[in-house]
Amino acid sequence: MQLDGVLVPIVTPFDAQGRVDLEGLRALVARFMEAGVRGIVACGTTGEYYALDEQEREAVLRTVRETLGEQALAIAGINSLSTAAAIERAGQAKALGYQALMLAPPAYSLPNQEEVIAHYRDVAAATDLPIILYNFPARTGVNLDLETVAELARIPGIIGIKESSGDFTRALALMQMAGPEFQVVCGSDDQAADYLFWGARSWISGGANVFPAEQVSMLEAAKREDWHQVRDLMRDMLPAIQNMEAADYNQKAKLGCRRHGVNAGEVRPPLRPLSADDAQAFLDALDAFEAKRKGE
Repeated sequence: MQLDGVLVPIVTPFDAQGRVDLEGLRALVARFMEAGVRGIVACGTTGEYYALDEQEREAVLRTVRETLGEQALAIAGINSLSTAAAIERAGQAKALGYQALMLAPPAYSLPNQEEVIAHYRDVAAATDLPIILYNFPARTGVNLDLETVAELARIPGIIGIKESSGDFTRALALMQMAGPEFQVVCGSDDQAADYLFWGARSWISGGANVFPAEQVSMLEAAKREDWHQVRDLMRDMLPAIQNMEAADYNQKAKLGCRRHGVNAGEVRPPLRPLSADDAQAFLDALDAFEAKRKGE
């Protein structure tokens, strides 16, 4: 499987009572498809998978898959604290018609690198769906060492890595060692222009909940080697992206969905809603972005 374009780890909208808003979810999937994204990641970190019960999780996965139809790639996040639970979630994704999986190392237990390799090897052996590794040590507490990634890349079914460490030197090393069957996917929104310049052509972006069309335009410009447009789009989005990356990423991803006419609601505990000042600062950054784009 070749990963290509912008893939959105979609937020999970909640209504005013804190219930999963499936109509809002359908609307977001439709808006993102209209914007030209190439796939949706359901039940990822930006989708607050950890705050969903099992019935809600299935409803979210089912709704995304049914709404996508055959328009784009359907990827299921299957992060779990145990290998057995990740395997179970892989089976659920397969049964619901998903085409690929995204999986970070188990959080909290802090497995060593040999244990991480065994974890992925066991999950890959239990499913025929392709797996995208997810390296985000700031969230999981576990880094996928370069040697570990090289070992995992040899496992049939493991097709790439979403790199969210924020260390672009590491990203370059991954690109240098990646073969034609293993892809390095941009997972650091503020470094996207750098990834594109060095040849990455896939971007799994929580920020695409806010900027789907603009990020699609960046990918298309990179394919044309129009680096001026890549730079200009990145420059204009960067203040809002940096605001998201600084704190309260999930809250701001949801707030930014207002650009698409969808109220995605608040986050669930243990996260808390944005303060009025922080929400306004982010909305001001979005307003500044809109003004820049209209002025060009």
